[in-house]
Amino acid sequence: MCGLAGHFAYSGDAPPTDASALERAAAAMSSRGPDGSGTWRSDDGRIAFAHRRLAIIDLGASGAQPMATVDGRYVVVQNGEIYNFRALRRELEAEGRTFVSQSDTEVLLHLYDRDGENMVERLRGMYAFAIWDRERRGLFLARDPYGIKPMYYAHDGRNFRFASQVKALLAGGGIDTSPAPAGHVGFFVFGYVPEPETLYRGIRALPAGYTLWIDDDGPRAPKRFFDIGAELRGAGEIGSPSPNLLRDALVDSVTHHMVADVPVGVFLSSGLDSTTIAALASEYKTEGIRAITLGFDEFKGTQFDETPLAAKVAELYGAAHDIRWVRRDEFTGEVERIIAAMDQPTIDGVNTYFVSKAASEAGLKVALSGLGGDELFGGYPSFRVIPRVVSALGPLKYMPWLGRGMRVVTEPIIRRLCSPKYAGVLEYGSRPGDAYLLYRAVFPPWELPNILDADLAREGWRELAAQVRLEATVHGLGSPRAIISALESSWYMRSQLLRDADWAGMAHSLEVRVPLVDASLLRSIAPLITAPNPPDKRDMATAPAKPLPDSVLDRPKTGFLVPVRDWLAADAGVPERGLRGWARMVYSAQAGTDMLV
Repeated sequence: MCGLAGHFAYSGDAPPTDASALERAAAAMSSRGPDGSGTWRSDDGRIAFAHRRLAIIDLGASGAQPMATVDGRYVVVQNGEIYNFRALRRELEAEGRTFVSQSDTEVLLHLYDRDGENMVERLRGMYAFAIWDRERRGLFLARDPYGIKPMYYAHDGRNFRFASQVKALLAGGGIDTSPAPAGHVGFFVFGYVPEPETLYRGIRALPAGYTLWIDDDGPRAPKRFFDIGAELRGAGEIGSPSPNLLRDALVDSVTHHMVADVPVGVFLSSGLDSTTIAALASEYKTEGIRAITLGFDEFKGTQFDETPLAAKVAELYGAAHDIRWVRRDEFTGEVERIIAAMDQPTIDGVNTYFVSKAASEAGLKVALSGLGGDELFGGYPSFRVIPRVVSALGPLKYMPWLGRGMRVVTEPIIRRLCSPKYAGVLEYGSRPGDAYLLYRAVFPPWELPNILDADLAREGWRELAAQVRLEATVHGLGSPRAIISALESSWYMRSQLLRDADWAGMAHSLEVRVPLVDASLLRSIAPLITAPNPPDKRDMATAPAKPLPDSVLDRPKTGFLVPVRDWLAADAGVPERGLRGWARMVYSAQAGTDMLV
């Protein structure tokens, strides 16, 4: 896990790369790599890399980056981990290739030399990397299938800059910082900035599962090599699946995610996702693991208190267990640091921030998270609610005027009684994508002119094209389970949960790994997900060889919660209660108030 940055002055009339600008970009990401830093610049000064290192694999100097081949043809900077690098290395060594390190990064260099841009088809991991090809005078960028690791870039027609964080690009300078309306609107609608948008016109995210090639003619169109919807659409039927298929796939994923030269811990709540991960990890590491659980005074004695059951699970699986109590005064004291660490505004991630802080305090550099279980195994209420609403209101898609008219008439009344979103059920409830938008919306689209400058709101909603993109996400998917899984994985998980795990973990120099967010796992069980009776989270939880206790299996879902609402309610400075108030607070801190109404 690291931070990377680079600058390719590809146009002949562009000035050479600026070493000081790259140093500023790298310095802005210091928490991503406290174990070392490095830079590289080509002889002609047209291409340069910077890197911050968090040493996880090959801890010595041989694993330092930027890393070059012996002949100097290729240079790479990488953020993340390649979990199958040892198998790839054995394959490459059998072909006569020589390695000088034990690093997963070196495998990228040899694999690119052999397979070119098709190398991504062989990688299993979470990664974002850039490879300079001296002979082709080109730059190759890639981002992992789910977008677990970030990659942002800026292109001004002469220069191509990239980095692991938006703030790193801003620190380096040379960026168009005028507001990108779609990014601002996207935040208020979803509570996060949907990729590839950012708040700035000059910065875009390389989408998850894409590669990008840049040469002296500039960047080409990004190429997709992985798509969640396509994997679900292409899932074949399994006549009589092996009774161990699900367990084997889960064990395989957890085993790969344990690859490290440092201890690996686990975020442990009392929910099915994290307890399953902890149980499977204990099978791999029989000497025990370290588990981290958050506790809150506000939840003591309620169903939301994770600590009693988490302690029971930790004892059952032989884990060293740390319970970290977080109180309102700690949140208040750190709220500015939390918002600054976000990189892009989000209404989530406070929970991951504090559990990552606790893991770091316990001496860990790597921790496993149960993130992704709800999306894969239908754990959210959206898997029940949205199909029912769409089934009931489907005919209204042929009468859009009716739903819109009812919303206009009823919204002033409904907002006095409950969430204003309920006024839009008839208007947005007839299509899966629209229903999902309304379900996940923090502020529904018709409220945007009351929050943002009216022109910005109108332009941003048009540029975002959220309804079109949401429907494209589920195009061709037949089963309700597959439809909601694709939506939750491609939107909420990708642009919020995974991004939050990255910034919150990296704020404490912690690598957060997500075994349930794995392309190989998805491909293995996709036929089960699209089948008439797909596995649920309880099926997932039966995978460990040593069964989970009934108290965990039978516990109602509560989510990985932090009492932010309670903490904010006591703060007179918050303009609105709940997550809507938190959203306004975060936005004002990151973007200012110039564009707010």
